[in-house]
Amino acid sequence: MDRTPRTIQRLAVVATLSMSTAFIAAPVSASAADAAAPVDVVATLPGGATGTALGPGGDLYVTSPQNGTVYRIDRRTQQVTTFHQGLPAQVLPLGGVMDIAFRGSTAYALVTLVGPDVGGDAVVGLYRLDGPTSSTLVADLGQWSTEHPPSTEYAVPSGVQYALQPFRGDFLVTDGHHNRVLRVGTDGSIEEFLTLGNVVPTGMDRRGSTILLAEAGPVPHNPETGRVVAVDASPARSATVTDVVASGGRLLVDVERGRGSSIYALAQGVFAAGGEPGAPALPDTGSLLRVNPDGSFTTIATGLDRPTSLEVSGRTAWVVGLDGDVVTVDLPRS
Repeated sequence: MDRTPRTIQRLAVVATLSMSTAFIAAPVSASAADAAAPVDVVATLPGGATGTALGPGGDLYVTSPQNGTVYRIDRRTQQVTTFHQGLPAQVLPLGGVMDIAFRGSTAYALVTLVGPDVGGDAVVGLYRLDGPTSSTLVADLGQWSTEHPPSTEYAVPSGVQYALQPFRGDFLVTDGHHNRVLRVGTDGSIEEFLTLGNVVPTGMDRRGSTILLAEAGPVPHNPETGRVVAVDASPARSATVTDVVASGGRLLVDVERGRGSSIYALAQGVFAAGGEPGAPALPDTGSLLRVNPDGSFTTIATGLDRPTSLEVSGRTAWVVGLDGDVVTVDLPRS
């Protein structure tokens, strides 16, 4: 297989994650809400946006991959400040600093698609953010992934890591290209936590010993393959997918728990017929979905612009997207 940077750039985006290929999507099986909730833009970040976390004090932290920056947004005043800068910047249309998570008051960032295998000169890995401009590489995910290739077909040896989730003192990391979830320790240890088929795992959340995992589905990411699954992560057994929580979402990129037993999922949108492979979804076609008890989805909000990450705080959903917009959606009471 030709592994030149140009070819890898094409394959990395086409064959891996949510911002992937061009096609006319089949109708979404999610039922529409009687009236879509309003979407309010509260900020636009200059370097785009990919990942989010609710940090200490409840503020929203957002990764901006084009400039290797993490921003903090005051949840009450919506004021934007720079939290950290200096992480490896984006090399390809996808990649750079993809996500952020906290252990106590310490922030960690996930960086992908910046290594030599895609024409970059940085390290794909988990970074600890030590100060406004200083960080420490904790785990070299690119080297480990290259030395431990997946069983599914791949084009990028270092993988395409997407989401970061705290888990029992460590972190879980999804790799949508290598179709697996890694467990990464703050001591630099790395192991394969969950091995998957060609399902393209994306965002995660946790409820006790259960991991909720969003799957975009294989290329061309048809709606029927967009699922939220439950992973049993009990300490006494190996991690196993035990249930399909919901299916029928159009290219799912994240999942989050809400109040009570509610679960929300984020769908990225629709691709243009005949569009260039690797192009993102059409602008303003993403949606926020709520999981129904029967395993279907109800649409809560539409018109989201190529969304990538979701956080839920009380009755407010925070969504960010590739254009850098940070939006809020008021969630229904029932």
